[in-house]
Amino acid sequence: MKKSLFALTGFTALFLAACSSGDESKTNEATANTTPTEEITTIEEVQQTEPLVVYLNDFDELIEPLFEEETGYDIELVAGNGAEIQSRIESEKGNPNWDVVWMDGQASFSRWDQEGIFLKDLALENEANLNDFGISLLPEDKAYYPTGAHAAGILVYNTNEISAEDAPKTWADLADPKFKDIVGMADPSIAAPAFPFVSWFFEDLGMDGGKEYFASLFNNGAKVYPKNPNIVEALLAGDLKVAALQESNAYKMKQDGEPIEIVWPEEGAPASVRYAAISKDTDQAEVAKAFINFLLEKETQDEMVAAGVEGYYTSSVKDVASPKERDANAPLLVADPELAAENEAEIKSWFADQSVQ
Repeated sequence: MKKSLFALTGFTALFLAACSSGDESKTNEATANTTPTEEITTIEEVQQTEPLVVYLNDFDELIEPLFEEETGYDIELVAGNGAEIQSRIESEKGNPNWDVVWMDGQASFSRWDQEGIFLKDLALENEANLNDFGISLLPEDKAYYPTGAHAAGILVYNTNEISAEDAPKTWADLADPKFKDIVGMADPSIAAPAFPFVSWFFEDLGMDGGKEYFASLFNNGAKVYPKNPNIVEALLAGDLKVAALQESNAYKMKQDGEPIEIVWPEEGAPASVRYAAISKDTDQAEVAKAFINFLLEKETQDEMVAAGVEGYYTSSVKDVASPKERDANAPLLVADPELAAENEAEIKSWFADQSVQ
């Protein structure tokens, strides 16, 4: 099937390509498993005249063939980083070109839900597969479903420069004078995981307390980089020796044999939750529900965990284990989506006003 990357093609070309494939219809039909003594029950057929358009920021190479093989439905994946997808959805509110959005960032989903762009009360069949963690992340109106969560920031330090004994153990340690001018983090106004990261501190410490905490880091010379890959580059170049780094980037550095070590802070790591939701304007609601049900299957989750660095996350589905290299406890701290959305503008504005680079 066709697939677009924001960095490679314009969205208009992608959408026209998706529409052109709609000249052919595809029927998905399923029958219940039967024995010779059972009646055959046929599930109502769902006709597709065009692919289901899914906006996502990870797992695009994996999910397309798995979903199409299992269900027989066509999907059109539009892949980009979190900031790009958020921007697309914002710009398309009057005329959405997507059926499903599946990406990180609980505040964005809460805000979009409040703005009324999602189908609500989905009550999906595979909701029964959610574990206790997943149930705790499910909003009351069931407008968006969690598929997992990862650390938006964990502590990373250069082992050639800092000993395990001297390495930071808690988030408060980053303000220690011994780490002056060598700490980095991603910009919450640009990097999608960075806002869930900082929003937890503003929830835990209060708005004034959050500002005081980050001001203490900036007064200690902490640097802000546009995105997490920029932090990786700075660590490799020696410009940074300590960082708050999104976990898949951190584990990728470990896999590549870079001289860094990962520390899960004693109090836990602020999390970014990956959610899936359906546009209220979709004309493929049943296919869209089938896609989210597919994401909530244990077999799908196991494939996602095994998919490489993208698989470093805590699943929302029962009996799904994280990669063995990941801390078995991996304590995650999830900021309240509604509170994060309510304070998003103020928090991002405050960071923008800081004179750090």
